[in-house]
Amino acid sequence: IHLEEDTARLIHSADGKSSLVDFNRAGVPLMELVTEPEIKNGEEAVKFAKELQLILRYLSISDADMEKGQMRVEANISVSKDSDLGTKVEIKNLNSFRAVGEAIDYEIKRQEESLESGEAIKHETRGWDENKKKTIHQRIKEEAHDYRYFPEPDLPLLDLSDEDFI
Repeated sequence: IHLEEDTARLIHSADGKSSLVDFNRAGVPLMELVTEPEIKNGEEAVKFAKELQLILRYLSISDADMEKGQMRVEANISVSKDSDLGTKVEIKNLNSFRAVGEAIDYEIKRQEESLESGEAIKHETRGWDENKKKTIHQRIKEEAHDYRYFPEPDLPLLDLSDEDFI
């Protein structure tokens, strides 16, 4: 988990031809939780997100209301033909549990079909088009070193096994 700062939110027109920038959320802290690559499909991701929402609400950290923008899911999908991780594609700003499940399952299928046809997967950011029920290209991803991210040496990894919840 790490904290970021919200810069603004985009409000897109219904026709998709323009966007407005709302700076009212600028400076609001955002918590980002990153997991190991253990979630295998949309159904597992939805279960995880729902459980996280329950925890956030139970601990009075947040209402975590997805419809109000208090919780979002950004999924990284990586498909390969062998046991190694493939090229990561990020799906940004999923704002409902239904969108999480549908977008992840769609992207897994899209990547599998691309690999089967011999196409290389691009390291990119995609969005979920709720009307078309498909992910859409938004931008090419930077390299990992561009993020200047490094682990906090004083915070150990938190490993929760099934035994912790029995």
